[in-house]
Amino acid sequence: MSIDKVLLEVLNNRFTGIVEEMGYVIHRAAFTTFVKETWDFDSALLTPEGDVFVYPRNIGVTNMLAIDMKPAIDCFTKYEPGDIVLMNDPYHSRGMCTHFPDLMAFKPIFQEGRIVCFAWCFLHSSDVGGIVPGSITPRASDRFQEGFSMPPVKLYKAGHLDEEIRRVILSNCRIPDQNWGDIRALVAALSIAERRMSDVVAQYGAQQVDHIMHGLIDYGEKRAREVFAAVPDGEYTFSDYLEGDGFGKHHVRIKVRIVVKGSDVLMDFTGTDPQVPAAFNLPTFGAMNQFLVLGIVNFLRTSDPHLPFNRGIVRPVVVIVPEGTVLNPGRYAATGVRYTTALRISDVVMGALSQAVPERIPAAGSGQMGILTLSDLEAKTGMFEVHVLEPLQGGSGGRPGMDGIDGVNFSGGALRNAPIEALELDAPILVSRYMLSDKVAAGRYRGGAGVVFEFQTLSPHAMVSSRGWDRFLIRPWGRFGGHPGPLGETVVFRAGERPRKIRKIDSLILQKGEIVRITSPGGGGYGDPLQRDPLLVLHDSVQGFVTRRQAEQDYGVVLKSTGVDLAATRKTRHAMAARRRDLGDFCYGPEREGYEKTLPAVFQDRVLALLAELPAANRFYLRNLVYDAVCARKLDPLDARAVKAFVGELTRGMAAPSLRNGTSATRARRRVVGR
Repeated sequence: MSIDKVLLEVLNNRFTGIVEEMGYVIHRAAFTTFVKETWDFDSALLTPEGDVFVYPRNIGVTNMLAIDMKPAIDCFTKYEPGDIVLMNDPYHSRGMCTHFPDLMAFKPIFQEGRIVCFAWCFLHSSDVGGIVPGSITPRASDRFQEGFSMPPVKLYKAGHLDEEIRRVILSNCRIPDQNWGDIRALVAALSIAERRMSDVVAQYGAQQVDHIMHGLIDYGEKRAREVFAAVPDGEYTFSDYLEGDGFGKHHVRIKVRIVVKGSDVLMDFTGTDPQVPAAFNLPTFGAMNQFLVLGIVNFLRTSDPHLPFNRGIVRPVVVIVPEGTVLNPGRYAATGVRYTTALRISDVVMGALSQAVPERIPAAGSGQMGILTLSDLEAKTGMFEVHVLEPLQGGSGGRPGMDGIDGVNFSGGALRNAPIEALELDAPILVSRYMLSDKVAAGRYRGGAGVVFEFQTLSPHAMVSSRGWDRFLIRPWGRFGGHPGPLGETVVFRAGERPRKIRKIDSLILQKGEIVRITSPGGGGYGDPLQRDPLLVLHDSVQGFVTRRQAEQDYGVVLKSTGVDLAATRKTRHAMAARRRDLGDFCYGPEREGYEKTLPAVFQDRVLALLAELPAANRFYLRNLVYDAVCARKLDPLDARAVKAFVGELTRGMAAPSLRNGTSATRARRRVVGR
C-alpha cells in the first residue's frame, strides 16, 4: 500500500498532539516537585513491535526516543484491554530502563480484539529506597544498594488494580504517598492516550493507522539518511573521561570510532574502559540505546528541525559496545548515575563528528547534570523526607558563529529550573544565590557560563546527596583555539571557620545554618580569542564575565573607561599572534594533557586489549594495578613488551570465567585479586 503523504503529515501531527497531551497530564497530576517543576518525565506511542513511532518535541526530557520496548513486551504472553505494566529494572527491560528511579509504564491499546499500538510514559521518582534518601549515590557498588528492583509487572490487570503489587512498591520507598501520586499521573496519561488513539482508529480504521505508524518510521529513516549522506565518508575517533575521583585514582575513558559510509553510520565503542564498582555504568546490553545515540539525535534534530521524531531516525546507526565495559556492564552493576556517562558519550560523539563537519559542531558543554537531593528528618514519624533541589547544569560550548548558552547544556536543556519559592516551601532551606558564574572560556565565540547555587540549611538533621557531577577535574574541551571550559567547585561555609572546598558532593551531613555554594562547569570556547569582536569583549566586561586584565590577556583587547582602545588592541593582538604556538584543533586543558602524558592513549588501548578476555568484574581492578605501576615509575607505558609481560603476570590463570570454585585456576585468580 502506498503512503498518502498528506495523511502521513496529518496523522503525525495528531499523534504528536496525543503524546504531548500525555506529557501535560503527567506534569499537572504528578505529586513530586522534581516532576512538577523540573519536568523529568516523558511519553510516547509505540508500534506493537515496540518501536517509537511518535515522540514529543516540546515537553518532557525528550531523550528517550531510541528505546526498544520489545523485551519488556515479551515478558508477557497475553495482554488484555485495561492492562498497565509498570517496571524499573534494567535487566528485564534490556536497557529500556537504565536506573531504578525511572518508573516506566505502558498500556496496550486494542481495537476489535487486537493490539493497535502501545502507549508508554515514564517519570523520575524522587525515591525508590536504597542506601541514601533519593536512592542515587555515586558510591553504590552494586544494584542492590540502589533501591527496589521491579521487573515488568501488571499493576492493573484488565482494568483492576493489583493491591498486592501496590503495597510492595510503596513499602520500599521513603515517600510512598508522593510516589503513588506520581504513578497515578502515569496511569492518567496512559488512559488519555487510549481514548485519543481510539478516536483516531475509529476515524481512519486500524489498518490505515497501522500503515501510517510504520510509514512514519520509514519516513524518519529516510530523512535521517539524507542528513548522514551529507557527512563526508571516513573514520572519526575521539575519547573523553569520566572523573574517577569518587572510586579510584584513575579516570574512566569513553572512546568511540564513528565510521560514515554513505548514509550508514557505525559507532564502535571499543577502547572504552571496563565497568566500574560505582554507579556510573550504563546498561545497554550491547544494543542500540537511547543514551548511546543522544548526541546523534541532537545532531539530526539540529540538521533537520522538521524530521519526524521517531525511532526510524536512528535506524541508519549500528553500535558496537563490548561486553563488560562501563557502557555494557554485567547484570548486577550499579547504574544510578548513568546520565553523567550518557553526557560524556554525547561529548565523545560530538568530538568525533566535529572532525567530519567542524563548521556545525560546538565545543564541549559542561557535560554534567548535577542534581541535589536534600533529606530531612520528620520528627513525628522518624522518616527522612526527600526533597529534590535544582538540576544544576553548566554552560554549553561556544558554537560556530555564536557564543555558548549560559546556564544550559545542549544535552540536558529539556529540564527546567525549579522556582526558588517552590524549593523553599518544600524543603528546609534558604536560597541566597542562584545566578550565572562569572567564569567563562575565551574564544572567538566564548563558552556558556555555569551556574552558582548557594543555600543555607534550616534543619539540624539535613543530609545532601548528589548525582551527576563531573568536570571538576577535567575541563570541557575547546575548539580551534577556544579555551577549555572552567571547572566546577563546591564550597561549604560554617560560622567561625574558613570555607572548605570539597569538590563534589556524595553524602554531606550539614549542621543547621551551614551554607553550601556550588558552581557548575562552563562550556569550552570556539575559535581564536584574538578574532573576537572587541565590542563583544567590552560587553562581557560590562556583564561581569571578563575583567580588564582578562580582556587583555585572553583576547588582546585593551579596555579603558570610555570603551575599547582600538589602536592599543591592534598592537597587542599583533604581538600576541606573533609569539604563540599553533592553536590546534582541540584544547583539552592542562589536567587532561598531564593525565595522558603519564598514561598515553596508546598505552590505555594496549592494556584494555590485554584485559578484554578476563571476567568483566576483574578488569577495572587489574587496569588500576597496571596504571598504578606506571604512575609509580615501575613500568614504562610505551614499552609494549614490558606492558604485555606485566599484564600477563597479573592475569595468569584468570582467563577462563567459567571456572568453578575449588579449581586451581580459580584459586590462582583469587590470589592475584587479593594482592
